[in-house]
Amino acid sequence: MDVSRETFDVVVIGGGHAGVEAAYAAARMGARVALLTLDPARIGAMPCNPAVGGPGKSQLVHEVEALGGLIGKAADHAAIHTRVLNRSKGPAVQSLRVQVDRDLYALGVQELLSAHPEVRAVRGEAKGFWVQEGAVAGVVTADGRRLRAPAVVLATGTFLRGRVWYGLRSRPAGRQGEPPARWLSQALAQIGHRLMRFKTGTPPRIRADTVDFEALTEVRADDPPGSFSGRPGPHATARSTWMTHTTARTHRLIRENLGFSPLYAGRVQAVGPRYCPSIEDKVVRFADKDRHLLFVEPDGLATSEVYLQGFSSSLPPELQVAMVRSLPGFGRAVIQRYAYAVEYDAVDPTEVDWSLASRRLPGLFLAGQVLGTSGYEEAAALGLLAGVNAARYAAGREPVTLPRSSSYLGVLVDDLVGKGVDEPYRMMTSRVELRLLVRGDNADERLVPLGVAWGLLPPSAEKRVAAKYARVRRELDRLARIRVEGLSALGYLRRPGVSYDEVLARVGPPPEPLGPDERRQVEIRAKYAGYIERQERMRRRLEELARHPLPAGLDYHRVPSLSSEARERLARARPRTLAEAARLPGVRDADVTALLVYLSQRKRRGDCWTAKSSPTSTS
Repeated sequence: MDVSRETFDVVVIGGGHAGVEAAYAAARMGARVALLTLDPARIGAMPCNPAVGGPGKSQLVHEVEALGGLIGKAADHAAIHTRVLNRSKGPAVQSLRVQVDRDLYALGVQELLSAHPEVRAVRGEAKGFWVQEGAVAGVVTADGRRLRAPAVVLATGTFLRGRVWYGLRSRPAGRQGEPPARWLSQALAQIGHRLMRFKTGTPPRIRADTVDFEALTEVRADDPPGSFSGRPGPHATARSTWMTHTTARTHRLIRENLGFSPLYAGRVQAVGPRYCPSIEDKVVRFADKDRHLLFVEPDGLATSEVYLQGFSSSLPPELQVAMVRSLPGFGRAVIQRYAYAVEYDAVDPTEVDWSLASRRLPGLFLAGQVLGTSGYEEAAALGLLAGVNAARYAAGREPVTLPRSSSYLGVLVDDLVGKGVDEPYRMMTSRVELRLLVRGDNADERLVPLGVAWGLLPPSAEKRVAAKYARVRRELDRLARIRVEGLSALGYLRRPGVSYDEVLARVGPPPEPLGPDERRQVEIRAKYAGYIERQERMRRRLEELARHPLPAGLDYHRVPSLSSEARERLARARPRTLAEAARLPGVRDADVTALLVYLSQRKRRGDCWTAKSSPTSTS
């Protein structure tokens, strides 16, 4: 059937990690979705590292999983190596990382999408937005078709005017072997969106049979394996990863040939991610280090390639050969796919609101790298929220948001929208003030009720989670009543080095058997009770500020005692509450006080505001 004769509720542009989550979320809410992509066979592809999770990122994946998303399920299905990072540290920063089979992952995503009757994959290139009466009416394709829909999610990744670089040679491409999105940058600029130029890169892939693995340090998978969905895949412990490092020869080769780097030669002005630098950047920026650790990771179960994590580069292919062969274990290495850099356009994230809706064009939502982020996990989380709000917009419902105090996703959106970016944004645990409250292991408790309220999950999901945490609370109460060595069993469990298993050996098992996740919750809540209560007090203070709304039409130039920088920042970001205003860069405590005094004076005088109602997290 000709799709130009059909009407959809939501059109999603792009089949990467943001696009598939947006399409899947919107469809689960009952929306009819068209997923427009250059090549449906590439839906769910992993162009960079075939891994999901890590510090800050695994917490996002747990949250997407709690809301019924795709990325955690697909990662578990395709897992070939799992490992919990920061295991010796506290639960706030412990993070699961899952190495996957690249092809199995994409196939898993495609199967989950194709199984949903409301998702339709459409091959084509978006040329622009179909606008009627000042709002989105659909998407116009390069071949002249019009896909009708009242809501559009733009999730084009690195494809907007994408250009890949191998040394000083370049060509238009969204990523290796795929054409760029040629038209949408102009369409966005015509609407009034400010575009930024960013770049990222990927390491070389090496033929596995040319690597001397005996010279590397093996890193075995955890056994039993971890998972995001609670269901580890059948191959989750099937492969090891390895470690190697750069050498003095590696560093010398790079320093002597920086003139062949497009960035250092001045050919590329785009900004790269500070926290995921190329090997050239590492050598230049950390000149005092004589080696950099690298991870050697398989691309899959039957692959002939390994991925050299930490060795992304834009230097010429012939130089990459010498650089790779300077590494321990790689003296005979053959590069199967060369490293490259890609530069692309991104939209200033301050030009969307907290629902990820464009401030310039009603009905347009943005998610993923096109919104200034870096990474599969950030893209997936934003895609899910954009898909939810696109479906709600199409149905005439108010948008929903997540407060910063409740989730990593809330922090991600608040950082992007409230502060903006000057480089690709990467989620880290250090960005999250209440990270002990919003751990990966309690994402279900925090977010499953919202997933049910939003229509993403069935009511049975909330009942299952409520029963789980009721069992945890009953066990904590039981331990508080039993005495061990003059202490309550709960107090005994709080002693350093004492495990829950050791306590059970003394007091006996609970009346209701607890699963591994529930046992972990008992131990965390016992041992970190004081820290958790401290962060709960901090959350209450933040929520008090959040109870002071800032009118959408407030003229900040009329607020006495505000600094000039604060007026500029506030007028641009249009924060909804004092809590959001307080987190803006350039807004000082004195500015927050000035706002509070001004609002209180206006309220006493009975002034009326023509402010839009703020979206809530439960509407």
